Amino acid sequence: MDILKAVRDAGVVGAGGAGFPTHVKLEAQVDYVLANGAECEPLLHKDAELTETFVDKVIRGMEVSMEATGATKAIFGIKEKRKKAVAVLEEATSSKAIKIQLFGDYYPAGDEFVLVYECTGRLIPPGGIPLQVGAVVHNSETLLNMAEAMEGRPVTEKILTVTGEVATPMSLSVPVGITLQEVIDIAGGATTPDYTVFVGGLMMGKIVQDLSEPVTKKTGGLIVLPTDHRLVQRMVTPNKAMHRIGKSACDQCSYCTEFCPRYLLGYDVQPHKVMRTLGFTASGKHNWSKWADLCCSCGLCTLYACPEDLFPKEACDQAVADRKEAGIERWLGPAQEIKAHPMEPGRHVPTQALMQKLGVKRYDVPAPWHTIDYDARKVTLPLSQHVGAPAQAVVKAGDKVSKGQLIADIPEGKLAARIHASIDGTVTAVNGAITIEQ
Repeated sequence: MDILKAVRDAGVVGAGGAGFPTHVKLEAQVDYVLANGAECEPLLHKDAELTETFVDKVIRGMEVSMEATGATKAIFGIKEKRKKAVAVLEEATSSKAIKIQLFGDYYPAGDEFVLVYECTGRLIPPGGIPLQVGAVVHNSETLLNMAEAMEGRPVTEKILTVTGEVATPMSLSVPVGITLQEVIDIAGGATTPDYTVFVGGLMMGKIVQDLSEPVTKKTGGLIVLPTDHRLVQRMVTPNKAMHRIGKSACDQCSYCTEFCPRYLLGYDVQPHKVMRTLGFTASGKHNWSKWADLCCSCGLCTLYACPEDLFPKEACDQAVADRKEAGIERWLGPAQEIKAHPMEPGRHVPTQALMQKLGVKRYDVPAPWHTIDYDARKVTLPLSQHVGAPAQAVVKAGDKVSKGQLIADIPEGKLAARIHASIDGTVTAVNGAITIEQ
């Protein structure tokens, strides 16, 4: 079977949060196929759980990627603490040309740049992608979906973790398009009356106020916290207030820079210099903003490194947006070859220490795999669940559809991904999303 066609037809995208159409990645010729199962976001467990549960298909996905890209080396990156998943992987790969790379329990071990460096010793060029150093990286769930695609099954389910203030923390598979509130209800509901939901993680995810929003192919997990939790209150601080506080309180200690994962790999990211821009109201601001251009928004500077609890990550976000709006060319750092900082291994931030700082240690509990046969009565499938252009609907209101049926295709000549019905039912609306009801 034509691998690229099968993966394209199935609508497979990066399931780790990026949502890049996978069939495009498979068009490259590389040396390495890397599986990202490190899952560095605190409290999330879905990658380890799905690897344990579907290990044969995950490994099959790696083999499919190797065949498509011509890669001769394959490495599965996973944290050493995931003992059960590691044992299952070791058994499944014992007779295969796939190596297992064990990571310490630190944040952000799952960052793509970190993963490539730890697995291959190669550093992605500033502002670049893994393909430039002969590697293609797939999330564990993406590999599972690739194996499913080879068997003719499109992406209609999303694997995620739901944890925090819920009755039964769990990892599970749900139909794409059900609401976030439904996922919480499946986990037994929230255990506090006034709660806030982080979607995608505490560090790089976002707070979602409208729980009628749908699960998409990119949704990685739901973390439910009390609304009065300190972390929630920090994250909902208005940007204007964040910048005002930073302007008045930053003493240029540079801890934000010294702990920055990208800086430690040799990239010219310097959040403490970006913090200086907060004091500029006229000329000169862009001279300091450039040190934000290679920021990956991991949040470590804001949520861990800063001893004054300031917001350097948000200052970097603002600087990047301002420079883009002004049409200023992206800063890639000095022209010389990048080299990892000699202290890079010694400045890994332990996840346990990070959770202590975040105030979420009490929620550090298992979220084991639950097989759920959820009878969704209604799903909403956004036409944009991936990097690139929105998919183009091929159904209209009133059409009867069945689970797995193509409902939106890739527009001619565009970067996009196909979308399939996740339940049987009738199309009731087609706008920026396709709604299907039983």
